[in-house]
Amino acid sequence: MVKLNLILTVALVAVALSVVSARHQARKLFVALQAEQSHARELEVEWGQLQLEISTWLMHNRVEEVARGRLNMVIPAPGRIYVLQPTMQSAMPMDMQP
Repeated sequence: MVKLNLILTVALVAVALSVVSARHQARKLFVALQAEQSHARELEVEWGQLQLEISTWLMHNRVEEVARGRLNMVIPAPGRIYVLQPTMQSAMPMDMQP
């Protein structure tokens, strides 16, 4: 009977240690999960800021300002603007034209 009690006590201690170990591991994983979720939120905020920055850079006024300032581009005079109308022949690839 003493031998059985000793075996059961050892088994109880082993199970208790495994429960403590599992809980500790679960807490560590939960802390890691919270850290990753926090990092994901930070990345979402940064993504939103980058999208806002891109939309600012692509605004018509900004593009025109860069074209005029850095590239020295100007709007051509009305007499220098040509509108090309596609024809059936010009729409065909060069090797298929007659």
